[in-house]
Amino acid sequence: MSGQIRPEDVAALVGEGVTMLVNNRPDGEEPDQPLGMDIEKAARAAGIEYRAIPIIRGIGPADAQAMQDAIKAAKGKVFAFCRTGTRSSLAWALAKNDEGMSRGDIERHLSDVGVDPTPIAHLL
Repeated sequence: MSGQIRPEDVAALVGEGVTMLVNNRPDGEEPDQPLGMDIEKAARAAGIEYRAIPIIRGIGPADAQAMQDAIKAAKGKVFAFCRTGTRSSLAWALAKNDEGMSRGDIERHLSDVGVDPTPIAHLL
């Protein structure tokens, strides 16, 4: 999980073993933001899957389910991104919670990637 990526970043992610990109950022949040379709095009050209799960106002059950579906469908590593990585991390956490991962394991993973688990602790 990370903040915004650009189409030219896709090759390096493939080199790290990523097989699916998940874009949790809606187009148009910032003027210099690359379009999702350009990142999708780069992903497809690199031979990896791409899913758009734009999270606009808070993370709801449908967002967590879509993230869980993406994780299950991936044939390897999933790399999710948004503006800062927070939405992606929180959507991942809710998806993993729904799969039965323990709250402690989720909080440790979020902390390991530099995300404060406090905003969703009450949801886990």
